[in-house]
Amino acid sequence: MKKILYSVLAVAVVLFTASCDESRLEIPQKGVTTYETFYQTDEDALSALTAAYARYACYVPGRGRASIYVPIRAALNMCADDAYAAGSNFGDNDFMGSLNEFRYDSGNEVLENLYQGLFLANYACNLVIDHFKDGLPNGGPTETTKRAVAEARVLRAHIYFVLTALWNTPPMIDHVISDGLPYNSDKDPENPMSHEDLFKWVAKECEDAVPFLDERKSTSDKNGAVKVTKGFAWALEGKALLFAKDYAGAKTALKKVIDSGKYALVPGNKYWQNFHVEGDCNEEKIFESNIEKDATMTSGGQLGSRMTWMEAQIWNWRSDHCMLPPQAVYDGGVDGWGGLGVPLWFGDEFFANDGHSYRFDATLKHVDDAFYGMEYNTKEINAMSLEEKKASKEIGILDVKDGLYGQSFWLPFKQILRVTDAWSKGKNYRVNNNIVMRYAEVLLLYAEACLQTGDAGQATWAVNQIQQRAGSKTISANVDMETLKKEKSYELWNEGCRWLDLVRWGDTARVKQAGQAVPKLFDKLFREPKSGEDVIWENGSEANSRFYMVYTHEAIDANWKVGFKEGRHEFFPFPTSVMDKNPNLVQNPGWTGTE
Repeated sequence: MKKILYSVLAVAVVLFTASCDESRLEIPQKGVTTYETFYQTDEDALSALTAAYARYACYVPGRGRASIYVPIRAALNMCADDAYAAGSNFGDNDFMGSLNEFRYDSGNEVLENLYQGLFLANYACNLVIDHFKDGLPNGGPTETTKRAVAEARVLRAHIYFVLTALWNTPPMIDHVISDGLPYNSDKDPENPMSHEDLFKWVAKECEDAVPFLDERKSTSDKNGAVKVTKGFAWALEGKALLFAKDYAGAKTALKKVIDSGKYALVPGNKYWQNFHVEGDCNEEKIFESNIEKDATMTSGGQLGSRMTWMEAQIWNWRSDHCMLPPQAVYDGGVDGWGGLGVPLWFGDEFFANDGHSYRFDATLKHVDDAFYGMEYNTKEINAMSLEEKKASKEIGILDVKDGLYGQSFWLPFKQILRVTDAWSKGKNYRVNNNIVMRYAEVLLLYAEACLQTGDAGQATWAVNQIQQRAGSKTISANVDMETLKKEKSYELWNEGCRWLDLVRWGDTARVKQAGQAVPKLFDKLFREPKSGEDVIWENGSEANSRFYMVYTHEAIDANWKVGFKEGRHEFFPFPTSVMDKNPNLVQNPGWTGTE
């Protein structure tokens, strides 16, 4: 990979605000273009750190055409077994569809955008670390430079956690390189590092940074949720050690977060707020990258550079395949492309475990609850009785070819834009923050570390905290790994954890079947089942059902090779564009780099 270059001017431009309230950290743009006149003062250290946060936040939206697919979320969620890459039809949303069905290759644009975005963010962190690790040029270390370097080190550590988890042994670039091309970390002639070594490096970076980091003041400290603190460093250290199978070390680090008293689960009736603007910077957030509504910004490139442009559209329900979109009041009329679907098995299992818990109702919605229970923009429809709605063609799924492609009877609800999440009503820019780590994940990571170290009592305590807050009808008397895995899948659905867990646990049975059958959800008032179709009725029979599913096999029919393959899909291939420019980089096992 070539050295990534951009000017200090670009680095100093403020794209990110490091506060969540009115006392925002606003660093003015520096009118300099050379190192000689920058990186001189505490103010410069803060400005460079702000730019590092900006670059870190911007790797989420990514760049180019595939940026609308939010690369980090696509990469961490679409390969898992608890989601479909849905859309209008087979072939639509194929950036995600190819990931979901394991049809992707080294030219996949989502993966390329994410990989490049991560290294751009890494470069911005290295600029801070390289220029201020010894303090100011004429004054040595200050409290400001020590904190700025520590925060940049933990941001960089998280970047490398993602790179390692997804790409196995990516090049270790822990400083600004001026010449030469890097090697895979395990093939570096000067400092070889294995996959496990990289996770341990992440943990050590966090441990070394902790003395110089601020601690969150309290559970009500909003600023402490949108900057790197001791709590986030401990949490990331623990997660990295867990992935490195150092369970005792992971348990110790994660316990520090719990014992700090600076974080707490929000009450069950506020669970939904975690994923919307109402929950930004709340007591449950360990760290989230801040996307703050700013009245001085327009809806053009400046706004798009710090918000996940079009994210709402790809994740919201498919509007144009419905007579009236049942979510229109909820999301303020933002049209959706329906890019996320829920497998029937997952919705059924989750509901059987939780019932109508706070957690379940904030995560998924049954098709009946969506079309019959949500408020419409039309008073006449809202005034209808349930039986009238069930018989009305004024609502429902009107598309007769593909219905709602990739959707089962359980519709994804957690990710849908609310009116308050949007820049303004009807706009596709969302302003709620991007969660990197919340306290619920810390408890579940801690529970796993406890189980692996023989402390079943503490594991049960941690999981019970999650279950009780969820309002779940299942409260476990004893917790084992199977219980933990299920609770984690329910609690953290679509939060970027499931795929990495499946790989490290070796739980790949379902993803081996990915792409073989994808559901289409139909409405019998607009499309009667066709002869020969294997129909699944929502309530078991046609007599008491309006909606039904059929499975399609279009990927196989098009002669695609689908499904997870051992020895190949545990890690993503390095992008073709990167391989072409760096002869030192060796492609991951199972990939040729030219497919």
